[in-house]
Amino acid sequence: MDPLLIAGIIVGSLIAIVLLVFLLQFFGLWFQALLSKARVGLGDLIGMRFRKVDARVIVYSRIRAVRAGIPISTAQLEEHYLAGGRVTNVTSAIIAAQKARIELGWDTACAIDLAGRDILDAVNTSVNPKVIDCPSREGGKTTIDAVAKDGIQLKARARVTVRTNLARLVGGATEETIVARVGEGIVSSIGSANTHKDVLENPDNISKTVMARGLDAGTAFEILSIDIADVDVGENIGASLQGDQAEADTKRFQAEAEQRRAMAMAQEQEFKAEEQKNKALVVLAEAEVPKAMAEAFRSGNMGIMDYYRMKNVVADTDMRDSIANPEGGSH
Repeated sequence: MDPLLIAGIIVGSLIAIVLLVFLLQFFGLWFQALLSKARVGLGDLIGMRFRKVDARVIVYSRIRAVRAGIPISTAQLEEHYLAGGRVTNVTSAIIAAQKARIELGWDTACAIDLAGRDILDAVNTSVNPKVIDCPSREGGKTTIDAVAKDGIQLKARARVTVRTNLARLVGGATEETIVARVGEGIVSSIGSANTHKDVLENPDNISKTVMARGLDAGTAFEILSIDIADVDVGENIGASLQGDQAEADTKRFQAEAEQRRAMAMAQEQEFKAEEQKNKALVVLAEAEVPKAMAEAFRSGNMGIMDYYRMKNVVADTDMRDSIANPEGGSH
């Protein structure tokens, strides 16, 4: 035989074997889908290989959907896979929603999944409501502390029963918002109570008040109930605040008294300085008297007899002062 013909036959055989091995990789999936009445074209399987799509995930998800009576095409599954979605999770969620008679379309489920929410957990929570502790166990506090109008502190713990609202799951607030709103409502409800005894006698009033506020608005959940698990009496905050206020007032009054004392001392020193100033002025004025007398002698306005009469008047005045005030002495 012609060597070229032999070589051609060998090359053709190798190519056929390679193609057969390649096709056998997809034959099992194709045949499984065919038997499950969820037909997937062999060409589609080959195309998934080149598009870097996990064909097993697509085929198994389509088989589960079709067997559950949900018409989801291969193109829809592949599209969500390429978008970065969790195809298996979304398929399981739609099947669970259908069994629970919850309306959930493929596009809605894909949007929720691509938004980063766990759609399967959301559906399960919608079927089986979950309980959220308030405050959250992950937080540092174990109770919600509030003070009634009589100044007594109360420490409360609540449990919030919620179920997922699938219609608000995309863009709706998370559990943290529910916990924050319920905590705020409990604090406000306790704070509006006249006495702490009113709260202890009827803790269910807190639940009714908080539930009436519609705290689930704008969230991905629907609040079914708010139950007060425990209420404990804390410190007498009112008495402590009054004591602190009294202590602060005492310090303020002491500071004001010290300020007034300092001002009085400063004023006293000013008066003493003024007195010394006046005495100095008197001394200066007395020093001017001899000069004036000398000038009067020189100018002839005062004689020697006038001078002696003035001295007699001064002596007489000193004598009268000593008689009137014997202990003070003469001036």
